[in-house]
Amino acid sequence: MTATLTRSDWTSLADAHRLRVDALVADHLDRRRRREAHPVEDFLFTYYPTRPSQLRVWHPGPGVRLMGAVEYDGRCGYTYADGAALLDPAAVDRRRDSIQWIRQLLAATADRQPQFGCFGMHEWAMVYRTSDVRHQKWPLRLGAEGTDRVVESHKIACSHFDAFRFFTAPARGLNVLQPTRESQPALEQGGCLHANMDLYKWAGKLMPFAPSSLVLDCFELARDIRTLDMRASPYDLSGLGYEPVAIETPAGKAEYATAQRSFATRARPLRLRLVALCDDLLG
Repeated sequence: MTATLTRSDWTSLADAHRLRVDALVADHLDRRRRREAHPVEDFLFTYYPTRPSQLRVWHPGPGVRLMGAVEYDGRCGYTYADGAALLDPAAVDRRRDSIQWIRQLLAATADRQPQFGCFGMHEWAMVYRTSDVRHQKWPLRLGAEGTDRVVESHKIACSHFDAFRFFTAPARGLNVLQPTRESQPALEQGGCLHANMDLYKWAGKLMPFAPSSLVLDCFELARDIRTLDMRASPYDLSGLGYEPVAIETPAGKAEYATAQRSFATRARPLRLRLVALCDDLLG
C-alpha cells in the first residue's frame, strides 16, 4: 500500500527534519571549522560513515509517493514518474543481500538475552600494555600501570567484534570470547553498548530506504551511549565536563550497569523497527 504526500506536506516534514539535524550536528561542525578534535563526539562522525550533509537529506521510507518532488529526480535510490518520487524497487533489489544480512544480525540480537556484566572493559583493553593510545591528548585517569591492573583484575567478556578488533595484542588473549565478523550474528547481544550504538550504523546503511526519523532516533541513542562509553573509559575527560564512571569500584559498576540496562531498553524498539523495515523492503 502506498501513501501519497502533497508537496506542501512532505516539504514541511523535510524542513522539520533539517532543523533537527542542524541542532544535532551544529557543535561538531563548529569544531570542525576550528579544526578542534573531540574525543567523545567526533566518534559519531569519524567511525560511522554517514556525513552531516547526508543526514540532512530527508527520506520518507518505503511506500510513500512524494508529489512534485523534482529534487528527488535522479537521486540515488529513487525513481521519478508521473510527477512524483518513490523509492526505486530496483535499487532495493540490488542491495537485497546486504539488507538480508543486516536483518539477520538485528533479529538474532533482539532474540538473545542481554548481558550486563562487561562494565565497559573494552575501552580499557584498547590501551592495555601500550603507549599507543587513541586519545593521546587526554591522560589515563589511573595512569598506565593502574589501567593495566584494572584490566588484569577483571573478567573481560566482550562480545562485539568491532570493539574487540581494537584490543591490544596482549588484551585479546584475556577476552573469554574471540569474536569474528563471521560469528557476529551468533554473539551480538542487546546489552552491549557498541551493538546498540551500531543501530545508527545499520540505519545509515539502509539509507535512503530507512525513514529519516528512524535514522535520527538511532543517532540520538548512539550519541547518548557514546557519552557513557567514554565516561566509563580509562581516560580522564573531566576537563571537558565528563565526570568519570569509576568502573573499578562497586559504586561505578552499579552506575554503569544501571545505565547499560536503560540503553538496552531504549535500543530494543529501535532494533525491532529496523527489523520491520528490512522485512518491508525484502517483502
